Amino acid sequence: MAENSSFKREMLATLPSLRAFAVSLTGRHDKADDLVQDTIMKAWAKQDSFEMGTNIKAWLFTILRNEFYSQMRKRGREVQDSEGAFTERLSVHPSQYGAMDLEDFKKALDSLPADQREAIILIGASGFSYEEAAEICDCAIGTMKSRVSRARVRLQELLEISGEADYGPDAVSAQVTTHSHSS
Repeated sequence: MAENSSFKREMLATLPSLRAFAVSLTGRHDKADDLVQDTIMKAWAKQDSFEMGTNIKAWLFTILRNEFYSQMRKRGREVQDSEGAFTERLSVHPSQYGAMDLEDFKKALDSLPADQREAIILIGASGFSYEEAAEICDCAIGTMKSRVSRARVRLQELLEISGEADYGPDAVSAQVTTHSHSS
């Protein structure tokens, strides 16, 4: 029974990451919640096939991804959001500094091909290694590295980023914040 509660505790700890990945795949919070619920139900039913001590997060992400594509095949179509209707409802936009940058980033991310978006989210946002991400997506490590590289280049193009100066506060803001502490 102790192993069962350990499995449950580890599985529940991954829920925020699972949900974020599900939102990135589906583009909608309600669909993402359903997908996470389906994933948890499948994982619970298959817990005997999980080896405690191995990476439960990668195991659950694999189940979630497979479930998503299985559902897509059943529907026989892919979700399109070319008008940005789903993206606009994704979240309440923050009012603090950087809100426009975040909005631009979301639009750029959503415009990537699905395989590149998935790769950059697994590596960049979810913290998986290339090896783990390749296993989750059932592809070669080189394929995963290529997808991430193409996604990064495309995001830089879309966001018009040419160097480090394009990150963080602008030059005027940086002067104000660095000089105000030196007096």
